[in-house]
Amino acid sequence: MTTTTTYAPLPITPTALKALRVTDDAGNPCRPYVDEEGGDPLRCCLRPVAPGERVALVSYAPLRRWALRTGATPGAYDEQGPVFIHADDCEGPAPSGGQYPFARPGSLRTLRRYSAEGRIVGGRLLEIPDPAAEGFDTAFAEAFADPEVALVHVRAVEYGCFHFEVRRP
Repeated sequence: MTTTTTYAPLPITPTALKALRVTDDAGNPCRPYVDEEGGDPLRCCLRPVAPGERVALVSYAPLRRWALRTGATPGAYDEQGPVFIHADDCEGPAPSGGQYPFARPGSLRTLRRYSAEGRIVGGRLLEIPDPAAEGFDTAFAEAFADPEVALVHVRAVEYGCFHFEVRRP
């Protein structure tokens, strides 16, 4: 049985990528390198790095950047962490084929729910099932059943890395 996504996973915006390719959200200069092995998750394209691609590991503050656009004030909930991006301009995500990115069954994700003010209003641990889309769709439906939830951040449990964002439909 094949399932498709109900919610749209959002990559890092082109505007944010342009800035991150100069200085990251921790104030560090971008340090590009060629990844000979590949496999790490690219947040600009929502796919794994292909061997030989030029990438950078940068510090990214997704809630801070969203708050700047919306006027939210996340206060202490503002956080930053490492993400992989292409070191140069890229095409962004290809059509997802109806699947969520970085959705390997058995992997653990935390889904953090945020209000329009940028405050955490709950969260959920998700062990990605097979099929993954059904598990994510159920978790997002639960999150957005609360009218206070404006967006959800998906993060890896092991390293806390930001994977993608989903906003209220």
